[in-house]
Amino acid sequence: MKNGCFWAELWALLILLVIATGLLAHSNADLALSARFYQGGWPIGEQFPWKLLYRIDRIPALLLAFGWLGALLWSLSNPVLIPWRREAIFMLLLLALGPGLLVNSVFKEHWGRPRPREVQEFGGSKQFLQPWQPGISGHGRSFPSGHSSAAFYLATPWFVYRRRKPMQARAWLLGGCAFGLLMSVARISQGGHFLTDCLWAFGMVWLVGQILAAALLRDERHNGEDA
Repeated sequence: MKNGCFWAELWALLILLVIATGLLAHSNADLALSARFYQGGWPIGEQFPWKLLYRIDRIPALLLAFGWLGALLWSLSNPVLIPWRREAIFMLLLLALGPGLLVNSVFKEHWGRPRPREVQEFGGSKQFLQPWQPGISGHGRSFPSGHSSAAFYLATPWFVYRRRKPMQARAWLLGGCAFGLLMSVARISQGGHFLTDCLWAFGMVWLVGQILAAALLRDERHNGEDA
């Protein structure tokens, strides 16, 4: 990926995230959407399929990563897979640095945004905070959504296949985003996260993906090359 294209994509995504966050805050969408699921508690989130999605958690993301780990290890003895080593390293690093480090270890643990079920509007004792307002570190783990970030990780093979196999890339992108949206609905319906928590879960994973893709992945010009 050329530097100009990389920076253009990176800034475009950041600007879209900021604009979307501003619009959602202005329309009070976080509280309004969560209020649709709140009924003196969060019974909808305990129903199928939302409870099942919560229990599935990070399993699909880990299975995908283990698949790429297997390909990486197999490439040590199978020359056919050597051209895919960078892609395997990319996918493993993306899971570790995106959903793992940035989302869960840095922001989720320390940003301090209360969950919907913890705020005064929904029977809790804490003050509602916008996503850009840091709370007390360790006293709120709403921002961003760990479940959603792991679910949106399933869209990131798009970076790997987008030039080699465009149709396969689009399938991963659409399927992963759909799974991420369903997981986000599950977490919102359970009072675990606000809409903007899920938006930034996607944003953080995708930003890390863009940076790693620029650093690790080759700029394939012909579909199927090295496949």
